[in-house]
Amino acid sequence: RSAAALCVAVGSFSDPEDLPGLAHFLEHMVFMGSLKYPDENGFDAFLKKHGGSDNASTDCERTVFQFDVQRKYFKEALDRWAQFFIHPLMIRDAIDREVEAVDSEYQLARPSDANRKEMLFGSLARPGHPMKKFFWGNADTLKHEPKMNNIDTYTRLRDFWQRHYSAHYMTLVVQSKETLDTLEKWVTEIFSEIPNNGLPKPSFGHLTQPFDTPEFHKLYRVVPIRKVHSLSITWALPPQEQYYRVKPLHYISWLVGHEGKGSVLSFLRKKFWALALYGGNGETGFEQNSTYSIFSISVTLTDEGYKHFYEVAHVVFQYVKMLQKRGPDKRIWEEIQKIEANEFHYQEQTDPVDYVESLCENMQLFQKEDFLTGDQLLFEYKPEIIADALNQLSPQRANLVLLSAANEGQCHLKERWFGTQYSVEDIDKYWSDLWASDFELNQDLHLPEENKYIATDFALKVADCPETEYPAKTLSTQQGCLWYRKDDKFKIPKGYVRFHLISPLIQQSAENIVLFDTFVNILSHNLGEPAYEADVAQLEYKLVAGEHGLVIRVKGFNHKLPLLFQLIIDYLSDFSFTPAVFEMITEQLKKTYFNILIKPETLAKDVRLLILEHSRWSMIDKYQTLMNGLSIESLSSFVKAFKSQLFVEGLVQGNFTSRVSTDFLNYVVQKLQFAPLAHPCPVQFRVVDLPNTHLLCKVKTLNKGDANSEVTVYYQSGARNLREYTLMELLVMHMEEPCFDFLRTKQTLGYHVYPTCRNTSGILGFSVTVATQATKYNSELVDKKIEEFLSCFEEKIKHLTEDAFSTQVTALIKLKECEDSHLGEEVDRNWNEVVTQQYLFDRLAREIEALKSVTKSDLVTWFQAHRSNKKKVLSVHVVGYGKHEGDSEVTAVAEVQNSSSGEIPHLIFLPPSSLMTNVTSIKDIKAYTSTLNVLPYHKILK
Repeated sequence: RSAAALCVAVGSFSDPEDLPGLAHFLEHMVFMGSLKYPDENGFDAFLKKHGGSDNASTDCERTVFQFDVQRKYFKEALDRWAQFFIHPLMIRDAIDREVEAVDSEYQLARPSDANRKEMLFGSLARPGHPMKKFFWGNADTLKHEPKMNNIDTYTRLRDFWQRHYSAHYMTLVVQSKETLDTLEKWVTEIFSEIPNNGLPKPSFGHLTQPFDTPEFHKLYRVVPIRKVHSLSITWALPPQEQYYRVKPLHYISWLVGHEGKGSVLSFLRKKFWALALYGGNGETGFEQNSTYSIFSISVTLTDEGYKHFYEVAHVVFQYVKMLQKRGPDKRIWEEIQKIEANEFHYQEQTDPVDYVESLCENMQLFQKEDFLTGDQLLFEYKPEIIADALNQLSPQRANLVLLSAANEGQCHLKERWFGTQYSVEDIDKYWSDLWASDFELNQDLHLPEENKYIATDFALKVADCPETEYPAKTLSTQQGCLWYRKDDKFKIPKGYVRFHLISPLIQQSAENIVLFDTFVNILSHNLGEPAYEADVAQLEYKLVAGEHGLVIRVKGFNHKLPLLFQLIIDYLSDFSFTPAVFEMITEQLKKTYFNILIKPETLAKDVRLLILEHSRWSMIDKYQTLMNGLSIESLSSFVKAFKSQLFVEGLVQGNFTSRVSTDFLNYVVQKLQFAPLAHPCPVQFRVVDLPNTHLLCKVKTLNKGDANSEVTVYYQSGARNLREYTLMELLVMHMEEPCFDFLRTKQTLGYHVYPTCRNTSGILGFSVTVATQATKYNSELVDKKIEEFLSCFEEKIKHLTEDAFSTQVTALIKLKECEDSHLGEEVDRNWNEVVTQQYLFDRLAREIEALKSVTKSDLVTWFQAHRSNKKKVLSVHVVGYGKHEGDSEVTAVAEVQNSSSGEIPHLIFLPPSSLMTNVTSIKDIKAYTSTLNVLPYHKILK
């Protein structure tokens, strides 16, 4: 694949006062056709045809555009793309429609607590400072208000483009397998046309100390959308970007965010006050720009921790004070430097499009010799620079934000753009007096010890068995089996180990699933401190509560990886918990379940799978079970039963010998001492056979007052073979661009619109999804528009030329032939075969073979079969709040949410309106699906 990215040194800071969101809007508009290639969706269509993709993003002082495509079409793609910076069309008619996409993006961003917190934070800046601006833009700021004030957005967009999109402060990165000479020639030829207006680059560096105001140093209580208690402690420092060779904030956050012995989190966990802590500077333009740098510490609190939030803040301040007294520590800085250098030296190739995107930003920030390394490496130890940043982190200069649903009812202020409810008060006198004094240090807080997980042996192992192209089974018993492949391609000293501990107990009841989730969360909690050193030394681990078993994943330098794996198995073997931990984790799990239920897209998925997959337990079932209460005894007996009978499957890849690979499985078997399963446990669900009709299941969103709706129309194909699966992929690939063009660009139904190829427990299908807002469209109208799109699409593929058809087939084959950019991609693919027990490791090669014989008439016939009178269609609507759904003008999100009272949500099924006639409406999922046939288990293998 080839990729390119371009960064313009201008962003939302340059928005005019009377047109908030203009920079973001322009980033959308430049893509809508150019003088040389006037077709509005032409670039997207070109990329989709040749297996490519594109995106763009607007930050405070930078705007980045990027795309990737098959190498063969790179030069042509570059030429089409460059035109947006040479002569974009930006026609009036497109402006009106694209405002809707920007508005839809804003609506989707509104229910995100991270975005809301950011907007609120920005509003605390000094008057006239660009941090105070509304960067997103919406229909009000870009369409309705300008109309009222006689502002011509069209002219202003063109002016903004001419003033700010200038060649002398653009940076460009291209990556492709051509020679550098060829690439240089192309770039010179294609990009020389970009205008240079010679005007100075917009700069904001003189506007220092945006937050040096009394408003900043206070306590803010905020009502979040999700169920969460969290405390954020934030400081605004002078800009730190220039010290990238020292990375002072990286050093400080490494220590404050540490989770091992002596750390803030370790202390708070023992008090049962906190579940997680993260800190530092995310290096987004919002957190670090030419006017200031943020340093923040966010603590996820337990219910108990919420009551003691001032004490929690005090512990953080005690730790920071300890660091200030000790001063910077060279051993620790060098340990960080060593870890980052190891990681850099043996890093795996990243996806080209991500790589060029980060490089073109680096070119704006670092000196030439550091373009490739400046964001990762630590170059020089300068204790005075670290101490300078550290000494500014005094309690008096901090801002406190407390998020909790318990703040409901006491927050009477409202942030202007996102409607966030908040209140502001002075820091409690007892604490402000204490923090102003020379308070005592906490003896439990100290610097971390030396790290025993840092790798020192980077030698590549010599193979001890014949090398294979795909994983081979090296061990197989009644208790489990192991798949192994030694890496012979990437040649780096890293390994990947994945295990699946399968148990039929998990899916027996909703209660068992909840007990299993609780068990895995407690196990992860127990590992938090002992495994943190490994985590820091770039050995990553993850425990996942899968649907049919526990998944354990570890990866990193192979030298010390077995140590980490054994640590995890030891903790699993000796699993124990106290009532306090049980209480804390189940409280948190309630919030996790609730947060999944209030998102339209995750609720829609839950409803769809509940209908399709036989004997599946829904998220609502799980939430209700948990809210009704679990006993400690039930967890203990579940874990005991789970550990006593298992089937264990593992995959080991990378820099390991075959002998060492079998040690992993042997360790699990010997440590856990379990009996084999009496019967093999299927790791999939059986799927219901939908009737030949159009089914509709409409439910109201569970996030009160949220305007966002989600409409998914799913077509079921049934138990199919590999060839039909590739036909479906091809169909969806053909559908992507016309779908976007019809449903988003022309009909402006929403920001997210996409078709998907669906493999539901081996049963094939496809779906089209639109995320829209009830304030703009009725969900059934959207459903009808999707139907309209599919009719147009049928005509479109019937009239496809053989040439266009074969181009698309080639693009799909090329995507499948595309070499892996790092070992993780190969491991993910192989692991998917193991975890689903399909073991078709050469699936891609077989799919490519199948594609070679597919004809255009196969594709048309295949699509028409889904659209005939035998069609099996399921529409799932999660319906938002808004006038198009018959809700009276709805108050802003979160205002009518009485989530804190702990009442258990249940699905509200809505009847179809007169818009969708001749559909069968589902009012009770279990009752309806119990009347349907269930298909036998199926895997797509032949």
